[in-house]
Order: sequence, then C-alpha cells, then structure tokens
Amino acid sequence: MRWWDIDSVLELERELFPEDAWSRGMFWSELAHARGPQANRRYVVAESGSRIVGYAGLVATGEQADVQTIAVSRDLWGTGLGGRLLAELLRAATTFECAEVMLECRVDNVRAQKLYERFGFEPIGVRRGYYQPGNVDALVMRLTAPENSVQGTEING
Repeated sequence: MRWWDIDSVLELERELFPEDAWSRGMFWSELAHARGPQANRRYVVAESGSRIVGYAGLVATGEQADVQTIAVSRDLWGTGLGGRLLAELLRAATTFECAEVMLECRVDNVRAQKLYERFGFEPIGVRRGYYQPGNVDALVMRLTAPENSVQGTEING
C-alpha cells in the first residue's frame, strides 16, 4: 500500500466497516512506519484491474506482530483473497522475526474467525466493547510460529 492508494482504501473501509472505519490520518500514520530502515509495518493492497479490492496491514514490535486490518470487497468474499492477504502478513511477520502474531476479530465475524483458524490462530480471550461506537466485543486470537502457517502459500498479481 502506498499513499496514493489511501482514497480507494478508505472507500472500501467505509463500505465494510461503517461504524468503526479508520480515518485517512490513521492510514497515513501506519504508512509512515512502513518504509525506511526503522520500518515495522507491512501494508498491502489487492487490485483487480485498477480497482483496490482488498488490503491488509501488520505491525511488528519485538517478537510479536499484530494484524491491524484485513478487508476484502464483499463481491470477492469466499474467493481466497483474504487468505492470500493474511499469508502475506504472516510472511512479513516472519521477515520481522516475530515468534507470534496476535489479532482482534469481532465476535460476530464468524467468517473471519474461520479464516484465522485455518491458519492456526487460536482464541485466547475476549476484549469487551473493543469495537466502538457499536460496543462490540473482540475475540483475541494468537498464532505461534507464523513461518509454519505460510509454507506453500503465495500471493499472485
């Protein structure tokens, strides 16, 4: 993801997460830490033609990485794009030499939970009222040894 992708990413963000969409400033801030010798973030986009149809981001701190966001256009749900984006983030976690990857997922987002479980994430707790303003709980999930979860996966295009 680059700065010129932000407008398209924001459109998809607002469509998919109308109550708790990230702001332009949040994406700018994340991208500011994704380049250079001190980079500790990896943000990617998926495109179909000239249209951004998905994006994902991860931050690494020490031996732990956190999946910050994954989004796929509704018309591409069930196509494997979310898995390819997640695999790219797990490769980045491995590059950052992280021993574990954490994430939060809405408790009502069963589709995403099943994706994460396929990659080996396990639920470890709940954060009450994490997603605001809807006051929706988050399921906290953890994956140890992310390098083992991405063997044989590849993002194309």
